[in-house]
Amino acid sequence: MTNTPVTYHLFTRADAEELSRLLGEVFAHRDPPAVAVGLTASEFQTFVRLYGPKADAEGLTVVARSAATGEMIGALLAEDSASAPPDGFDQLSSKFNPIFDILGQLDTEYFAARPRRLGESLHLFLLGVAQGFAGHGIAQQLVAESLACGGRKGYRMAVTEATNKTSQHVFRKLGFFERVRRSYCDHLFEGQAHFVSITDQGGPMLMNREITP
Repeated sequence: MTNTPVTYHLFTRADAEELSRLLGEVFAHRDPPAVAVGLTASEFQTFVRLYGPKADAEGLTVVARSAATGEMIGALLAEDSASAPPDGFDQLSSKFNPIFDILGQLDTEYFAARPRRLGESLHLFLLGVAQGFAGHGIAQQLVAESLACGGRKGYRMAVTEATNKTSQHVFRKLGFFERVRRSYCDHLFEGQAHFVSITDQGGPMLMNREITP
């Protein structure tokens, strides 16, 4: 199964529900912060669905499919770093709030000295590969395809918040450097330590790299 040839293409509206299911399953079961706060696949799917129209409009999100079956086996949700978030965050589970807080701290520090301008910085947002296909280079190729797409559209910088050691390793291999870090051990949200179960992951990093034209 893991040796099946893989095709990569830009997200379209027709991919929306499959993208939501894939990323919902991957993040709810394998992303340390999501697991730590107890997010379910359904709750994460609701979050991803908010980004469907935006992803379709911006044309920066890449999906991977099995060439044999057509099944979506990976995706990288990407956006313009300066574009507005979609509406509907008030519909999300409050379990997301500690995650938004710690990742928001990374963004606030990084962008404090870097004004956001549309068309300049590509935000690589949610990277996921289906169970059974991980570890075979699909995540790296999704990042490479996204960077190439961003470069064609004139973006000159890519940024990401890598939340665990696996994703940090993937991005390092593709030339990303750590710029800002936070600690799961030290983080408190509304007086509670939500990430004590994942302190072995160290903490999330904001990483970046230039995009070569």
